[in-house]
Amino acid sequence: MTEYQNFGVIGAGAWGTALAQSLATGGRDVTLWAFEKECVDSINDENVNKLYLPDARLSPKIKATQDLKSLTDCDALLSVVPAQHTRRTLDELKGIDALSGKPVVLCSKGIEISTREFMSDVLRETLPNVVPAVLSGPSFAIDVAKGLPTAVTLACEDKKIGEALIESVAAPTFRPYLSTDVLGAEIGGAVKNVLAIACGMVLGMELGRSAHAAIIARGFAEMRRLGVALGCEPETLTGLCGLGDLVLTCSSEQSRNMSCGLALGRGESLDDILGARNSVTEGVASAPALKEMATKLNVDMPISAVVADILSGDMDIQNALITLLSRVHKTEVL
Repeated sequence: MTEYQNFGVIGAGAWGTALAQSLATGGRDVTLWAFEKECVDSINDENVNKLYLPDARLSPKIKATQDLKSLTDCDALLSVVPAQHTRRTLDELKGIDALSGKPVVLCSKGIEISTREFMSDVLRETLPNVVPAVLSGPSFAIDVAKGLPTAVTLACEDKKIGEALIESVAAPTFRPYLSTDVLGAEIGGAVKNVLAIACGMVLGMELGRSAHAAIIARGFAEMRRLGVALGCEPETLTGLCGLGDLVLTCSSEQSRNMSCGLALGRGESLDDILGARNSVTEGVASAPALKEMATKLNVDMPISAVVADILSGDMDIQNALITLLSRVHKTEVL
């Protein structure tokens, strides 16, 4: 089986840096593209990403660069720029023959606001000659960077390429599981971010762990309904990239999305919350797109819709709670 030795990682945020570290730990050669010169210098000179992942010591095998096109000589690419910047970044690689037939693994979770498209759609439109794949699952960047045990889904419609990617990205404590359901892996990653904001709000308002558990369970039902409507395999969403990621993101303040919800539940404004961060909270961007998608497909997603309305200012948190509790009683079905 062919394996990929030389990887390019596009995006030196916390997650991109952690994946670069995992690849280097697994014996791969890694070139990490960063937008900020500060990141490049810090990684190359001190083996640490002071801006986004300061608590992790990085392998000297990781070479950082600001030259995006230098990554096109790599065997495979990981795209880890935030969802709302993915199209603009990949556009810079349009028309480069060296990328033809190579796998590009999408590692950002979200829905593009302007088009309401998932990242695989964006990739197919910007780089139609590459092989799309998705890596998603319950994985905090600092855990992966420190070599703590982590399992994820790696989805690729081309099974042989997927198997080669699995062998290539696996590391002693980083275990990927193969799927061919690219869309299913993306749906789980996008929806769980919005639901994590809801879970954070519930705990920030001190409504209790029972309510928190109910949001996770009913939120998973929303995720699965959307997946079915979009034609993915329902079983995909019961795995690491769906339920697994949902449980992690909705259960820890390490999650940017849940911590955002916590702050909102405690009365902080969204502008103040986001203004104090140097990292992206993808659920904030994905919520309105998710609400519109559900409406268009006639999929019942009341929790996700309420989160979108709160974030837009169309509903306050107290009224949101009343809205959810006063819904018509029904049987518990997915």
